[in-house]
Amino acid sequence: MSSKISIPDATLPVLLVHPGPHGVAVYARQIAAEVVAAEPHARITTVDALAALPERTPVHAHVTDRLWGASPEEATHALTGLAARHPLTVTLHDVPQESDGERNRPRRRAFYRAVTEASRGVVVNSAHERELLREEGVFDGPVAVVPLPVDSVAVPLATPEVDDSVGVLGYFYPGKGHDEALEAAATAGLTRLTVLGRASDGHAGDLDAFARLAGARGVSVEVTGWLDDAEMADRVRRIAVPVIAHRHVSASGSLASWIGWGRRPLAVRNRYNDEMAALRPDTVTLVEPDALAAAISAARDDAPSTWHGQHPVPFGRADAVRAYLRWWSEVTS
Repeated sequence: MSSKISIPDATLPVLLVHPGPHGVAVYARQIAAEVVAAEPHARITTVDALAALPERTPVHAHVTDRLWGASPEEATHALTGLAARHPLTVTLHDVPQESDGERNRPRRRAFYRAVTEASRGVVVNSAHERELLREEGVFDGPVAVVPLPVDSVAVPLATPEVDDSVGVLGYFYPGKGHDEALEAAATAGLTRLTVLGRASDGHAGDLDAFARLAGARGVSVEVTGWLDDAEMADRVRRIAVPVIAHRHVSASGSLASWIGWGRRPLAVRNRYNDEMAALRPDTVTLVEPDALAAAISAARDDAPSTWHGQHPVPFGRADAVRAYLRWWSEVTS
């Protein structure tokens, strides 16, 4: 790691991670491992091992209500209890917004409000999310921004034969953009859509309904299920047109993944996608919502336009670690 920053042991919080496949849990483990590689005296703990951690030991946690409890209320109890025992800094994910719906939006607002009030430092993954915290009446205090990093892979010069499908990457759940991608693909005359992933927990029925709807529109849907890195690299390279179409977004690991694998996805314009396009120029093709079908048609006819050809791309994991180390030293000074 270049430009290593060394900070005192007392400044570094213990990095709390969760097991399992949840995207936030995976990301927390990745960042924690990178921090330990940069600062060997850094420590990692798990939720199950928290009881053995001496009280008042600083802790950093990655937070979304769905990772911390079966309900926002249960998650609130868990996080505020943690903050009562340990000075807590947090990275917030899945910030509440309009798409949460009338029932869940106020409950999620209350959870994030309780967490930010109980914490001594708050990080989000985009300026967009920082604004969401203010717009949703959750928190208007200091918030640091550490973007989701992208560690790109070197893409072979020869691209494989594509499968003539529109691809949507990541877990399937309502609001992820599959409906918009389907409508645009059908309008553009493409007859295949690939879901690169599986249904999010509790949404298998929604995925089945989506596949039936697509069939009625003349579009066949392939669901790859979970893919390891090698399988994902192969499938991502074979998609004809990569698409990011969800309009309500906190931060998008799917967008980071497309870019990391060398693709330049079509991304429906919103505040977050605009921000990421500015952070990593020429790695995203921004599209107005009503122009997605035309953009898919154009991209299908111009395959090179769906590859960005950059390696590395701006702001990788080493940059994220440096940002966290600087921030922790400021928050605890």
